[in-house]
Amino acid sequence: MTKEPASDLFAARFNDAGFAALAFDHRRFGESGGAPRQIVRLDEQVADWHAAIECATGLPDVDPDRISVWGFSLAGGHVFRVAAGHPRLACAIAQTPVVDGRALARHALRSMTPLSALRLFGRGVADALGGLVGRPPLLVPTAGPRGAVASLTTPDAMDGDRALDPDRRHANWEQTVAARITLQIGGYRPGRHASRIRCPLLVVVCDQDQSALPGPAIRAARNAPQSGVVHLTGRHYAPFLESHEQAVAAEISFLEKYLDSRDPR
Repeated sequence: MTKEPASDLFAARFNDAGFAALAFDHRRFGESGGAPRQIVRLDEQVADWHAAIECATGLPDVDPDRISVWGFSLAGGHVFRVAAGHPRLACAIAQTPVVDGRALARHALRSMTPLSALRLFGRGVADALGGLVGRPPLLVPTAGPRGAVASLTTPDAMDGDRALDPDRRHANWEQTVAARITLQIGGYRPGRHASRIRCPLLVVVCDQDQSALPGPAIRAARNAPQSGVVHLTGRHYAPFLESHEQAVAAEISFLEKYLDSRDPR
């Protein structure tokens, strides 16, 4: 997911509420450097978050003790790791986060046809082996209908276009990913870091989410010492669609509580 479609709606609202917002692309995606392109390396992406935080601390008029992080979907899962590893954060927001790749992988497989699942796994293995000898990545769509060979074919996976780019403003948005992510995601369980998060954590879940799943996120939030959960009605992309105002209101209220200089922690 690149920064403009994924963060524009929320960054603008945060800025209107008086907060500075710094958006970034993970390396190998969007406007960031790094090659080969479209490859998800989870540890690299978490390192990019720490680099972005360090960048923010050096910006004019930014109080390094009043920095929050916000992430959505897979990046929402990264928020758990980042917050656990960065004790100076004032607070953190994880919106419809992927916190348990094992649970997600099982659910995603049930959303695929047997043939498409076999083809996706085969492409993932071929991509991983090809990467070892320097071949270009084998790309698959990030989302597709049931029966397609795509990273996700859950019922709400195809809501992304109308949620994130309804006006087709992002013509260069590359909606593919290297197929090797299929071999990684099942082992990615950032929710396990929840107990080490010392800053206040807000977890926003959608009760009908079929892509990130609300249950694992709710359970992970319970393990964070200072956490709250906001429930929205709708599917994975509801915070950008019918539940946008509710999501924005909850998140701005949270930021005002923990970042407002008149209310120091």
